Amino acid sequence: MTTPGTPLPASTGSRESIQSRSLRWLKFNAVGAGGIVVQLLVLTVMTSILKLDYLIATGVAVEAAVIHNYWWHERFTWIDRASESSWARFLKFNLSTGLFSILGNVLLMRALVDGAHLNYLIANLMTIATCSIVNFVVADLFVFEGS
Repeated sequence: MTTPGTPLPASTGSRESIQSRSLRWLKFNAVGAGGIVVQLLVLTVMTSILKLDYLIATGVAVEAAVIHNYWWHERFTWIDRASESSWARFLKFNLSTGLFSILGNVLLMRALVDGAHLNYLIANLMTIATCSIVNFVVADLFVFEGS
């Protein structure tokens, strides 16, 4: 036990950092789960009801999820990191994780649907999982960097 004003040992600080990062990862994935629902819903409506090509629908569906996810990340996942205007962050988010998500999803969807002949919804879930790890790192270190 330490007295007030006494620095914590390095190992305790490291453990807190790992706990904090783990909690943020869980929050990121909770927000992402909502984004998956948004993305699959938009994708389904655009392909099944509006009869749009699945690649065009994928790009629009990913952007809908990006907007959803940004709003929740700003207010939940990285609420403790307020350093710049929300619009500047939104632009950074869209130009980094958003652009990566759209390109990654479209390219992987083409490979999985046209190449591997998977159902477009199954392929979309696989592309989301693939892109999520990179998106967390970019969001944590670049978009919502600490002040």
